[in-house]
This record gives sequence, structure tokens and C-alpha cells, in this order.
Amino acid sequence: MTINNFLRETTKKLNGAGIETARLDCLILLEDELSRERAWILAHPEAILQEPSLKRLNKKVARRAKHEPLAYIRGCTDFYGRKFTVNKDVLEPRPESETMIELLKSLCYKDNPCSKIADVGTGSGCLAITAKLEIPGAEVIATDIDPDCLKVARQNARALGAKVEFIEGDLLQPFLSTNYHLPTTILANLPYVPNHWKINEAAAMEPRIAIFGGKDGLDIYRRLFEQLKDFKGTTLRLKGRTLNGGGFVFTESLPPQHEKLAKIAKHSGYKLQKVQDFIQLFKN
Repeated sequence: MTINNFLRETTKKLNGAGIETARLDCLILLEDELSRERAWILAHPEAILQEPSLKRLNKKVARRAKHEPLAYIRGCTDFYGRKFTVNKDVLEPRPESETMIELLKSLCYKDNPCSKIADVGTGSGCLAITAKLEIPGAEVIATDIDPDCLKVARQNARALGAKVEFIEGDLLQPFLSTNYHLPTTILANLPYVPNHWKINEAAAMEPRIAIFGGKDGLDIYRRLFEQLKDFKGTTLRLKGRTLNGGGFVFTESLPPQHEKLAKIAKHSGYKLQKVQDFIQLFKN
């Protein structure tokens, strides 16, 4: 079968299954299988797909037709220009979360206090690892309550050469109950989908614990900001300056949730500094 015929037939199949990104998904699977860039694939429509490749591709297309997330089928996904391993133990990183990295980089200009960064609820480790690679001078520690997530995150850190420490624990609890230094900057992409919301078939195959956040979607954030109250009055020294532990907090949530989340943060002494897309930045 030629590349052109494969694309035509499989795109039709995925379209029929209700996959909105049918042609794009087929192209991505071809890129993986052939180890070729998309430009080459599109420029060689008459190239013949060998039988072993065709069998592997057809199996993957059949899985996608059942709405299995493409990242799980591939075993990886792209985030901030890097490839991350993912499996059914972790949530697939979303493009919306890349905004958090952009805002983090704009915050961490020279001499600004981003020396110690914590990523709570790290999942695949994409935020923690990207933060370390983009801001090499920062010390980055990531936590997650699920040991299976931490296995994936550690694998990604090794593969990408990022020196990140991963700790099992609930949000900031490891920092409050051990001798770890308190972070100056916290990244928190926590579950925020309200329990009653209907999600698409692909998302329904991802870990529920990583998606749903209670009746209004903000229960996990409430716990985070309650923990942050214990940071109040705790200080760190950096280059002769006194800094607040947990001084900056980045969160991700749905824009309609932003007003309520800002009130939750304010109750713990955090003021909203900036909003961009799904991301909010708070400072104590």
C-alpha cells in the first residue's frame, strides 16, 4: 500500500469514528513508524509501506479509532519542544501548560528568586524537567502522591538529562515534614475538572485522579493553599536577601474558575499577580 492510500483510508476510518484530528493523527503515526519528517512523507505519496510497517500502523489506527489517546498509543508526546514518555499512569501533557513555563521564565530574570522550584503533582514530570532545562541554575524538586507517576517522571528526567529530585508525597507535605529546603517558586498543575463534567472519550481513558478536582474542580487547590499557610513567616536567604518560602505560586485551571481560585489564594495570603490563558501567578 502506498502512503497516499494509507492516509486516505485511515483518515476516513478515524473520521468515521469521530476523531477530529484524523489526518494529523495518521501523519504522526507515519512519522513514528518511518522515522521520517512530515515534509518527506507528504512529498512521497507513492512510497510503498512494507507489510510489517503496515501491520503495526493498522493496529495503532484501530486503537485510535476506539479513542485511546494518541500519546498512549505512541508511548510519548511532545511538550515545549521535547519528547516525553507517557503511559496510562500519567495524564498526557497539554499545550496549555506550556504557558506556565513561559511565565516562569519571564519571572526568573537575573537575581529574581527562582533558585528553588517545586512542581507539585508532577505526573509525567514535564513541568519540573522543562523548568530545570530552561532555567539550569534552579534547584528543582517534584512531588506526586502516586509512585507509578514518579517512575515515569524519573525515566523522563534521565532521558532528557535533567537533574530533578522526585519525592513521593501529597502536594507540599514533603517540604513541611522533612529537612528539604522550602521552595521559593511553586508550579501547580493540579486536577481542576469539576466531578460532574462530561469529558471526551480519550480523556476518559486517562487517570481520573489526575483530572477531577471535586464538585467545583478546586478541592486540590484548596488543600495546596491550606498547606501554604504553614509557609507564612518562613524565610530563606539568597544573595544577602530575605525571601519568603513559597513566595510565588503558578496554577492552571479553567478561566471561569479563576475568580474563585483567586479568592482561595487570597484567603491564604496570596495576591494575584498575572493571568495568561489557563495560568495564574500568585505572590505572598
